[in-house]
Amino acid sequence: MTLPIPRPVREWRDVDKTRFREEIMPIGQPAVLRGAVADWPAVQAESIGSYLRGFDLSANCEVLIGAPSAGGRFFYGDHFGVMNFQKRAATLGALVDKLEQGSESALAAQALILPQILPAFAAENRLALVDDTVEPRMWIGSRVIVACHYDALSNLACVVAGRRRFTLFPPDQVRNLYVGPYESTPAGAPISLVDFDAPDLERFPRFAEAMAVAQIAELAPGDALYIPYMWWHHVRSLDALNVLVNYWWSEAQGAVLAPLDCFVHALLALRELPEEQRAAWAGMFDHFVFRAHGDPMAHLPHEMQGLLGHASPEQVRALRAQLAQMLARKG
Repeated sequence: MTLPIPRPVREWRDVDKTRFREEIMPIGQPAVLRGAVADWPAVQAESIGSYLRGFDLSANCEVLIGAPSAGGRFFYGDHFGVMNFQKRAATLGALVDKLEQGSESALAAQALILPQILPAFAAENRLALVDDTVEPRMWIGSRVIVACHYDALSNLACVVAGRRRFTLFPPDQVRNLYVGPYESTPAGAPISLVDFDAPDLERFPRFAEAMAVAQIAELAPGDALYIPYMWWHHVRSLDALNVLVNYWWSEAQGAVLAPLDCFVHALLALRELPEEQRAAWAGMFDHFVFRAHGDPMAHLPHEMQGLLGHASPEQVRALRAQLAQMLARKG
């Protein structure tokens, strides 16, 4: 079976913060921002290794080391309880040296918080599209493959060195991506079990449906990619030394609990109910939580809406305490 070819992610140029927030983000689709960080000193440097050595690289970081036989893919080993890579502590300088020398093993340091590990780099290379309160993170490595996963945050990924290819899927494709265990993951987020280089369509037949709506983007140094909240993305680094800086942030206003906490609670509370009871709760969630039909409490005065409307800070504190007591009793 021949899989559908993903369509290219829409491209934009000359994007400022106003255009990004008012024109691009409301579309709710991935967006390639060509040349968004082309003026960064790190991007303009003739050698990213030499540029990085202009900073203090003595800080330790955790390095993922994958065997050559893995083909750069960080994934599970012989079973879901083990991974096909190891983790070792090293200085950032030692990692840069190793990447420049070349390595048969796959090497990567992920999500390094730049203001902590390389504050001078962060100060020299700033992104005007996000608020200054959003912390930049660095990803540096060899030709590695990050399995398809999602982030429960909005994301801007900026390519500094090397090229990267992203394959993206909307959140509703979770049913077609065959997600692995929640408790055991390569990097914290549940991942798709499908090998994108050699998809097993007998084991994962619905993956073809996911590819029918997939989008693909190849980024060069200076380009950025906007990945909307909860979009699944598979990431392939294409060169021997790749550096990316990303920005995660939340658009949530007024949320008092993390959505993931609610999801885990719902798994425990609702999943094993009889089908008709799950259907009943699906209706409640659609109406009161997801507001599928508009404001569910518009027929009541604001002061009488309570939890089903917009709870006051005092009500939120009381409800959090009540929830903690309920969970303690169930323990």
